[in-house]
Amino acid sequence: MSMPLRHFLGLKAMEEKTIREILTLGARYKAERKSISWRPLAGETWALIFNKSSTRTRVSFEVAIRELGGNALFLNANDIQLGRGEPIEDTARVMGRMLHGAVIRTFAQGDVETFAKYSGLPTINALTDDEHPCQILADIQTIEEKLGPIAGRKIAFIGDCACNVARSWIYAAEALKFHLALAGPEGYLSAVTNDFVTQTHDVKEAARDADVLYTDVWVSMGMEAEKAQRAAAFQGYQINHGLLALAKKKALVQHCLPAYREQEITEEIFEERQQDIFDQAENRLHVQKGILHWLTELPVG
Repeated sequence: MSMPLRHFLGLKAMEEKTIREILTLGARYKAERKSISWRPLAGETWALIFNKSSTRTRVSFEVAIRELGGNALFLNANDIQLGRGEPIEDTARVMGRMLHGAVIRTFAQGDVETFAKYSGLPTINALTDDEHPCQILADIQTIEEKLGPIAGRKIAFIGDCACNVARSWIYAAEALKFHLALAGPEGYLSAVTNDFVTQTHDVKEAARDADVLYTDVWVSMGMEAEKAQRAAAFQGYQINHGLLALAKKKALVQHCLPAYREQEITEEIFEERQQDIFDQAENRLHVQKGILHWLTELPVG
């Protein structure tokens, strides 16, 4: 009997066991990058369908697919008929007959889910307006490399707590049982929560005794018209030395990039902690190899 097709569409309701399988694979791919012989995507072609611009996501997935033995076919909205209004169901059906998998970076979560349903291909959410699950698994891999197990720790997310990155952190907190403290201004807290999450407008309260201080841009893609409004709202929601002094002595600083110095994080803090931040960026490659391998359901050698 064939196994159900696997997808990686988000962290919502994902079991701890699954996350742990992926993180274990990602750690091994990182540790053995120069010597590992696994090629779970040998002979396969995977599409990268990107309706949003990207640096880290595109590069990390193209490299990951190629190092796993596959071929990466990059398509933006102008390359295919989706950009001219073809229903996603039809695009999915066509690609399902030609490709072996898809990595999608787009606006609507429903588009990724619809593609997965109609294509019959293993499908990865490389970012939607709802979630950014690949980023959060890379973040967790980084935290556990440097601090040990994340369970029971306090992660302080500073800034736009209603964004896709914060939402994926919320789902991860429930799965992996750590405390997520969200701090944002009025109108920018999350409508999604659970028993492992606290929300406040008090940035100092969130940062106090945190193991990790985390931030993201104030203006996400597609929200450029709100730039002035957001810049005013987020004054005071910045990672700086004063805030870092409230966290634990060996607290990490994380940023999912791109970073806008002197807005969500000071230039000084960013440069002091750039090693950890770029380790975090590098781990996108390794954890995404773990995701790709997990989707194949091939045994681990």
